[in-house]
Amino acid sequence: MQLFAYITHTNGVADDSAQELAAAAAQISPGAEVTAVVTGSGDSLNAVCSEVAGFFSQVIKVANSELNYPNAEIVRKVLTNLLPKEAVILIAHNTFGMDLGPGLSVKLDSVFLADVVAVDNIEDNQLTVIRQEFGGQISTHVQCSLAGGAVINIRPGAFATDESASADGSVTDRSDDAGDLTSGRRFLELVEAEVGDVDITKEEVLIAVGRGIEDEDNLEIIEELAEAMGAAVACSRPVVDAKWLEKSRQVGTSGLTVKPKVYLACGISGSFQHMGGIKGNPFVVAINKNPNAPIFQVADIGIVTDILEFLPELTEKIEEING
Repeated sequence: MQLFAYITHTNGVADDSAQELAAAAAQISPGAEVTAVVTGSGDSLNAVCSEVAGFFSQVIKVANSELNYPNAEIVRKVLTNLLPKEAVILIAHNTFGMDLGPGLSVKLDSVFLADVVAVDNIEDNQLTVIRQEFGGQISTHVQCSLAGGAVINIRPGAFATDESASADGSVTDRSDDAGDLTSGRRFLELVEAEVGDVDITKEEVLIAVGRGIEDEDNLEIIEELAEAMGAAVACSRPVVDAKWLEKSRQVGTSGLTVKPKVYLACGISGSFQHMGGIKGNPFVVAINKNPNAPIFQVADIGIVTDILEFLPELTEKIEEING
């Protein structure tokens, strides 16, 4: 089995999903050498390749000005030209990965697995993975053969990284093998997410609220807890859609990406769209009255209760501790 991982990056820094892909690859084929593929151009590409070589045994660099900005149509061409037949490639299951993965599997004539949250078993080239259906309410075991290759999209945050793991990987420039990079798409502009009165991307402690808050008036409970903890208030998309909080407070693939040290999720189910906006392996505390909420699968501490009853008591205890 030849294992690869496609690495995304921004401003010369590899995405957090890079190490998660390495962790997933180690579960699929323990001890196997894994090759990272990094595309882009200039000094930022070189910086990412050097960083990624710290946890991948080999790195393939593809430099071209057409790859300055993420374009799944072009990257599909690059990977189709570079990957050997029957390759297994891991891609982060984010908005870009969802664009890239399915079409790539068609080009490679290989298996496609989307939104994988765990590896259940691998035996005789038969891989069994776990996916989630119906908003995370049901976990399904999917089995496939890797004999003909596979494109596997890995959910960000689902695989714990080993910070002590290191490699002294070599970087190989294969820019000349990328082939035709013409595309029907073209980059127009990068629109930065708006920043409100509080920049949640810079906060170390976040208290995030979801639809479990039930009513806009109940946000006062969250704000009181945040004040007691010295934290900032964030939210999931339903709260923004209801216009209870501004867009600048939203965490997720359609909101902002945050890297707090502590993330308190209150009444949040934990869809992959929301969890995709949480990076850096924070300490996650989940409070939800649904014991089957997918948020509990990634939480360090899970509390099954009604947030409307629990949070005021928590705030009171914290205020007592604070004196």
